[in-house]
Amino acid sequence: MCSVGVMFGSPEKKILRDINQIQSHRGPDGSEIWLDENCGLAHNRLSIVDLPGSTQPIISDNGAVLIHNGEIYNFKEIRNKYKHYNWKTKGDSETILALYHNFCKNLGVITPKEVIHHSEILVSKGFNNANNRAKIHEKWVKQLDGIWGFAIWDSKRNELIISRDPMGVKPLVRTFVGNSLLVASELKAFSAHPEYKPKFDFNALNVRLAYEYNLDRTTIIEGVNQIGAGVIETWSLDDNGIPVLTGICRYSISKNIPVNNWNEGKRTNQILDSFKSSLVDRLMSDVPVGVVLSGGLDSSLVAALSREAAEEANKPVPECWTVADSEDNPDWVAAELVAKTFDLKHHQHVLENDSFEKNLPKLVWHGEDLDVTVLFFQPLFEMMSKTVKVGLCGQGADELHGGYPRYRNLKQHIELVSNRLNSVEYKIKKNKIGLHSSWDNSDIEPAKIFSNLQSTLDFEMQRGQLSNFQLRLVDRHSMANGIEVRVPFLGKSHWSESSKIPFDWRIPSNHKDGDEKLALRKAAELTGLPKSIIKRPKLPAGKATSPSLYHNFLNDYDSYLEPLEKRYSNQKFLKTDQPELLFGLGLFEALIIEKDNYREHNKNIDQLLSKIL
Repeated sequence: MCSVGVMFGSPEKKILRDINQIQSHRGPDGSEIWLDENCGLAHNRLSIVDLPGSTQPIISDNGAVLIHNGEIYNFKEIRNKYKHYNWKTKGDSETILALYHNFCKNLGVITPKEVIHHSEILVSKGFNNANNRAKIHEKWVKQLDGIWGFAIWDSKRNELIISRDPMGVKPLVRTFVGNSLLVASELKAFSAHPEYKPKFDFNALNVRLAYEYNLDRTTIIEGVNQIGAGVIETWSLDDNGIPVLTGICRYSISKNIPVNNWNEGKRTNQILDSFKSSLVDRLMSDVPVGVVLSGGLDSSLVAALSREAAEEANKPVPECWTVADSEDNPDWVAAELVAKTFDLKHHQHVLENDSFEKNLPKLVWHGEDLDVTVLFFQPLFEMMSKTVKVGLCGQGADELHGGYPRYRNLKQHIELVSNRLNSVEYKIKKNKIGLHSSWDNSDIEPAKIFSNLQSTLDFEMQRGQLSNFQLRLVDRHSMANGIEVRVPFLGKSHWSESSKIPFDWRIPSNHKDGDEKLALRKAAELTGLPKSIIKRPKLPAGKATSPSLYHNFLNDYDSYLEPLEKRYSNQKFLKTDQPELLFGLGLFEALIIEKDNYREHNKNIDQLLSKIL
């Protein structure tokens, strides 16, 4: 797990070094840059596999250069399949380069000729149709099983290939500054370029506030887009040395296809087996692995199967970590019960009373969004980092299995989101729509999107709740402390099995509190988890872990609400609906928009808010 940075077109060594410096928390075990006259690559390394030997960038015999953030879980299979390749490492990342070499060694040079402006970038004519260069790479990228954000620069072919894993576990964002395409793991890295001037994208911001997560490939900064989950992009330089998008394709999309005939006994076993298989894969590591244990059903399932999975993978049994605001907190009590039931070593930490005051700037800086209730992530991962480099978490289960309380009353959720949208201004422009740009389409009407459970789950997996909220939270806050967190619920085998579950086995039509994720709960009964854990209802992660600290923080900093409300007067519903997001907005503006110094997050809340109020 690492950070990546790309400067394509007019690369500068100092900017690449500064990109690495800003993202250094993601890879404390090594920092390297590589550049030629057309492309520069920057990489920070967090050593997980092949500790001494897989320094990046990695260069193939034919001169192609790779940087990769993530893990390839089937790397041993690929290495065995392509024994003829001249391997330079013993790790997983080089398998990407080997596949590229095998499939693309006979391809010719690309020189974009027919070039047009499209959504603030240059594209070659037909980039998304018959002449789509990205489609050439679809076959070999599909052979990868893992998580990734990678870039390959092939100077002989004048082509830059960038790709993100199918679920969007690993981040990739891009923007243009001058005549350079910049790509990075985190958007704050772009401040390394002296000409980069961030400002709010209020269309994306207002929609994000209404839905509670960014949609599609938007960020809340104008001109900064994400590479889509399950997407490949290809870029080449034209005759003037300007980057041109020559191809883009979505090689994978998450969609539920439930089966008609559901056999409870057979299918619940398959659900459990597929999850354990994903868990075994994610124990691939040459360093210690731990479990993020909140006491909820999802993380408890990870813990419940961790010993069995470790034996199958021939790895040490992972230890568990829990934080909460008191030893009486329900999360704390539930996690303690799970660890005791399965005889797992359990590390526990009570959050300090001033945790919000101390950690909120760091939370917003690293989180790159407005969420401030998930304060516990920073002290949790800081504590884990003293012992392990890899964590396992329960993220993704709610999106797959139907776990959020809002899924039980979609009519109410439609009303909530509609009221928010009606109170803000936004316009999704036509030139911003398309896989290469910000939005998939302009259809964000809540009554249509949330008309039924299938439409809701597909929307939230494909357009933002999973990749842009849950996975972003885990990635940014774990990597802020030099920890790679893996998501076994999103493994290929479990996702494939879960997508077939009938919706009445996710949320029954006659549902009661605590019976959402019905099929998963039935599978959990086979593990030996206590019934109190299996039946435990879904709680909001941040507020459930530190409710007293959250409310104390709002009371202590209440004097800022009115001036923040005036500053963000176009987001009128926040004070009554989501007051904590006013603080998130203010801190985001002070830390990310007002980019005076990338160490500003070490200042306190008062110092930061005084910059903008």
